[in-house]
Amino acid sequence: MGAFVTEVPLRWSDMDAFGHVNHARTVTLLEEARASLLFTEAERRGHAGMSEGLVVARLSVDYRAPVDYRMGRVRVSLTLRELRRSSFVVDYTVAAGGKEVVTTAETLMVPYDLRAGRPRRLTEGEYSFLEEWVREPAAPDEERRIA
Repeated sequence: MGAFVTEVPLRWSDMDAFGHVNHARTVTLLEEARASLLFTEAERRGHAGMSEGLVVARLSVDYRAPVDYRMGRVRVSLTLRELRRSSFVVDYTVAAGGKEVVTTAETLMVPYDLRAGRPRRLTEGEYSFLEEWVREPAAPDEERRIA
């Protein structure tokens, strides 16, 4: 299907002493975008189970440009890769102030059984939903042009 795209509003409280969105608040903006896909959109399509247990196992963020609160909102594109029955990676591209990419990030997500207190496997429905957002790998020619 491609990328899931959502806009997340910036709040006054997101700013730090230097007048731009604080790095920790950026992680919160990513979380809000991820929740839009994995909870809101999944539930809309009949897959509410992920909202009952899903944890971040790893987070990596690359900050490319500062985000000023006055930009109003950020546009977050999410795609998935490394989709397995017990984990998947969410990739984020954050744009603000027009089309400028300000942040890229990734999270390793693990389905989790909160009652049992341990990881679980994705259901068939959850897996099918997530497959729709898997990024197609770049063709060998494209990889060479990027490098």
